[in-house]
Amino acid sequence: MKWNFYFLFLCTFCHAETTPLNYLPQTGDLLFQSLPHNEVIDAIEGASGSPFSHCGIVVDVDGDWKVLEAVGPVKETPLAEWIAQGRERKLAVHRLKPKFRMHIPKMIEGARRFLGKPYDIQYELDDAKIYCSELIYKGWLYATQKPLGKLVNLGDLRWQPHESIIRRIAGGLPLERPMITPRDLAAAPELDPIMAFAAHRLLKQSRKR
Repeated sequence: MKWNFYFLFLCTFCHAETTPLNYLPQTGDLLFQSLPHNEVIDAIEGASGSPFSHCGIVVDVDGDWKVLEAVGPVKETPLAEWIAQGRERKLAVHRLKPKFRMHIPKMIEGARRFLGKPYDIQYELDDAKIYCSELIYKGWLYATQKPLGKLVNLGDLRWQPHESIIRRIAGGLPLERPMITPRDLAAAPELDPIMAFAAHRLLKQSRKR
């Protein structure tokens, strides 16, 4: 009987660990994921010590859920497609705390100003090109005139194992360059972690159904 109970407990635990959780989107949710491996993605994750290499904002476009993201040009990608682009379909969901949610429409408006802008592979904070966490950071700054997350310099990160690729994309080693990493954005005190980094089942792809 004891062994049967242990076996049942183990099976239940394993099922809970591997079964995708249900995700019901809300406008303004911030999503974080790991993109497929390449030198740049590995440098982002390795230097920041985080599985997060990409992020975006959930938006409602004519009743369909999309993710406002900077990847290539800044664009709005269907949510199911956005989830599928991540490694093992894993994502984390962070949501603004209730007292900050009044700023969501203005944050989205601020981020949408950059639609069509090219991706910033040099990770600078100017407006000529935009990277993923910068898009969210600047959207929030537009809405509140306050930062979301903590800016860090490249030199504050674990850049040494990735020096070669950093020099190639940055044209040098700009250790004093300030940036907002997906990890530091996710750690903003204005956010609540709603769903931990794992595979999640999308319950609704549209608000119309």
